[in-house]
Amino acid sequence: MAHDDRVAIRDAVGRLHRESGLPMVFGGAITGRDRLQITEFVGAKSGTMRGLRVQAGSGLGGKAMAMRRPVLVNDYARADAITHDYDEAVTGEGIRTMVGVPVMVGRSVRGVLYGALRGTVAIGDRVIDSMVTVGRVLEQDLAVRDAMERRNPSSAIFPLPDENALEDAPPEIRRRLLDLAGRVDDPAVRDELMDVVAQLEGGDGAASGAGVVPGVDNGGMATAEPRQAPPRVQLSPREREVLVQVAMGHTNALIGERLGVGAETVKSYLRTAMRKLGANNRIEAVVAARRLGAL
Repeated sequence: MAHDDRVAIRDAVGRLHRESGLPMVFGGAITGRDRLQITEFVGAKSGTMRGLRVQAGSGLGGKAMAMRRPVLVNDYARADAITHDYDEAVTGEGIRTMVGVPVMVGRSVRGVLYGALRGTVAIGDRVIDSMVTVGRVLEQDLAVRDAMERRNPSSAIFPLPDENALEDAPPEIRRRLLDLAGRVDDPAVRDELMDVVAQLEGGDGAASGAGVVPGVDNGGMATAEPRQAPPRVQLSPREREVLVQVAMGHTNALIGERLGVGAETVKSYLRTAMRKLGANNRIEAVVAARRLGAL
């Protein structure tokens, strides 16, 4: 689990650097009971913090872990609100201002994302908001992965949609498709299967009246190819959050409840993401986003 979390945190640190504009960002995953190891860095100079192990309650990151909320200090070496167990490593990087955001999945802390400045300039609300947003996207990614591992340890990258999502498909095709999908472990094969799911969910598969499946020889009958997503897509953090929830099979109302927004707002984010991805429906959007590495 820790190794997989580390990979996800590495991706999040890169995204955090791009979206926050901070010169130094870093993070780490929980590697033992109440203990964090900092392994992922962008903008480090000295390397004094690489591999640093942080105990819950100690230092800034340890306090964020213990309190389960972001913690900010504007002068690390003189801050009274934290312990100073790691001053040598932190000051070795010249860090003065630092914020730590815990990564929570359910009730468990899975890691901490950090942002830092080498001066005493205050970190603004916009930057902190971007850190929290990146943290929430990471939390959703970890939650999706956990759900898939519980369902099938060798499962593919995201769960299948509920059978109700295929209500327009012929019943026999729907039953066979869902039965087949439940027995597929190969991610590439499941990707191809999800293309068919997207076509059926959008009504293209049923429109022929003969159970035509895209990409298969149908007796010379011309079939529509799945729409190709644009090669470069920049989804906003909120759009990614919504697509992660869609991949988990949640309704717009439930997504809105989880993200603290209205169902209409969820629809708006989803429509924008679909337009960027060149998708006709929500399932196509998830497939395209996963293939492009946007989720």
